[in-house]
Amino acid sequence: MHMPALRRVMTATAAAAGALALGLTGTTAQAATPLKYAALGDSYSAASGVLPVDLSSPLCLRSTANYPHVLASRTGARLTDVTCGAAQTKDFTAAQYPGVAPQVNAVTADTDLVTLTIGGNDNGTFINAILSCGTAGVLSAGQGSPCKDKYGTSFDDAIDANTYPALKQALGSVRAKAPGARVAVLGYPWITPATADPSCFARLPIASGDVPYLHAMQAHLNAVVRRAAEETGAVYVDFAQASTGHDACQAAGTRWIEPLLFGQNIVPVHPNALGEQRMAERTMSVLGLG
Repeated sequence: MHMPALRRVMTATAAAAGALALGLTGTTAQAATPLKYAALGDSYSAASGVLPVDLSSPLCLRSTANYPHVLASRTGARLTDVTCGAAQTKDFTAAQYPGVAPQVNAVTADTDLVTLTIGGNDNGTFINAILSCGTAGVLSAGQGSPCKDKYGTSFDDAIDANTYPALKQALGSVRAKAPGARVAVLGYPWITPATADPSCFARLPIASGDVPYLHAMQAHLNAVVRRAAEETGAVYVDFAQASTGHDACQAAGTRWIEPLLFGQNIVPVHPNALGEQRMAERTMSVLGLG
């Protein structure tokens, strides 16, 4: 080959190699761009009772070992965590405490990912049901279904009448702030087994007939959360199967939720560190992350 022609070939080859290298560099840089991640939600998202505590917002009883931190650590996402214990749907758009901004303020137009649990505190659903049924269970020495007999469908009725529309409004406020974000709404892992475990009564003093009553009420809440998520374009992360066998009646190291009495967390009837880790892993699996 003549020298001028050889030089032209070499120049073209070098240019092509340079373009390829530039393209690969751009692809690598793009792939390395971390997700902008906003974590919202209540105490199940905040991991209230799990150490270490996030001291940036003491009123929220938020842990730096909660599932948003686990997820962010494993994916390299840039996390803004505004989860807060006792949060209700209304706290997405209004201040929960003085100095605690509405949670949707953490969501911006360029947010890539939002995760949350919400709805369990509306109407006092969880705390009222657990405390009322626990008191009734102690008074009945664990026999019968005193809580079901007294409250009937009242918890379920409030979920349908109040929690469902509030969920849709709260999730709509998130979607309005970040129309292009992936929004993952997590269901609540099981608190009770499906049927009574007599050996659990000392730790979770619910009468034998009220254990399936509470289990069904939680299933109903999760179904409503799923419905609101799907109707607002969010992904629902289902724990119905994943958390079976990991309820508050199981042994330490197996349970994801701590019991009402003699548990290992300072906040009972909430996920422990293992539960938060498993919630993160399940969410990552559903979303195809990590």
